Amino acid sequence: MQTHAQPIGGPLFTRSYFVLLSIAAIGMALILWRFAVGLGVATGLSDGYPLGIWIALDVVTGTALACGGYAVALVVYIFNKGNYHPLIRPAILTSALGYTIAGASVAVDLGRPWNMWKIPAYVWNWNLNSSLLEVALCIMAYVFVLWIELSPAFMEKFSVDGPPLLQRCSKRLLPILNKSLIWIIALGMLLPTMHQSSLGSLMMLAGPKLHPLWLTGWLPLLFLMSCLAMGYAIVVFESVFSMKAFGRNPEVPMLINLQKIAAWGGLVFVAVRVADLAYSGNLHYAMTLDLYGTMFWIETVLWLLPLVMMLASPRPNLGSLFRGAMVVALAGALYRFDTYLVAFQPGPGWHYFPSVPEMFITIGLVALELAIYVAIVKRFPIIAGAARPPALVAQGSANSGATAFHIASSQERRQ
Repeated sequence: MQTHAQPIGGPLFTRSYFVLLSIAAIGMALILWRFAVGLGVATGLSDGYPLGIWIALDVVTGTALACGGYAVALVVYIFNKGNYHPLIRPAILTSALGYTIAGASVAVDLGRPWNMWKIPAYVWNWNLNSSLLEVALCIMAYVFVLWIELSPAFMEKFSVDGPPLLQRCSKRLLPILNKSLIWIIALGMLLPTMHQSSLGSLMMLAGPKLHPLWLTGWLPLLFLMSCLAMGYAIVVFESVFSMKAFGRNPEVPMLINLQKIAAWGGLVFVAVRVADLAYSGNLHYAMTLDLYGTMFWIETVLWLLPLVMMLASPRPNLGSLFRGAMVVALAGALYRFDTYLVAFQPGPGWHYFPSVPEMFITIGLVALELAIYVAIVKRFPIIAGAARPPALVAQGSANSGATAFHIASSQERRQ
């Protein structure tokens, strides 16, 4: 039985939360240092490798992992599966935070981030043939749209328990926002379709500098397909993690269906990619087990493994769902990371490896994202599902890894 979204509650400033804040603080301090000394000193970037992990990992991979809201919205609003609605708010929160952190990464990566406001403002200077312009405009707009989609959760909280002025504003704006939300949701499904495919188009511009196993005219479609599979997988991952961390009852049948979509999506992705390589005559590069051929086969195995796991276990428990979702997310992340960094060959003499500050800034931004996520779900109605009995929570904490997930799943089936 579905339940209404409600705050998780409980203390916020726990020991683990202070660890997250400490890591985030280190990352923020290094960001200030990067702005003080410039990109050349703080990073391993160069003229040959102008895009590093801040783009390949934080933006290209991070926004795909943040497509849970986009993926679930397609199921709920396009295919009219309203029973998946309890998964919408957590997915949108993950998307909003992921895209916001991606925007922050872009700001850190730019030489003159204080000029970012000119991108949407200087319409007369737009190059309408630019894939990068489309990515920039869509991501900026999508961050704004995601927080609007999530705002009813904040207004519901403030309209009941908030300062008088905020309470009055929330009560007045909430009905208006609910009536207009369908148009915002429609925009929220259009924008990721545009910019996720354009992230693939962007690397087509590299031409012969991109290895033939990744260079294809189907890059926009492959990037869009990968983000959808990753989006469904991350919703499963997040839901099982919330059960483990916050003692909630996940919607197991829904998660099984979403994991099936992600797993079969991986098979379709591999089929399209292999067919394209065979048609273009580039499939023979996969038979050369150098770095590129090896990475291709690792990606392929990771894409197919969740489907094998699902077929081998017709009645998956939470542990197998969690592992399958992680593998799908890892497969998509590796494909995107390889496309932007590993498969990119700027020419002889150019090498790139992220500097220590680059890595710690990325880790700090992820820690900040997790800290904000925990704070929001504990204080605002985001996650649906009644809390599990205290005995079950204690049992889940006493067990580790897949054993804990299996026990929780078995008890749920007996109830």
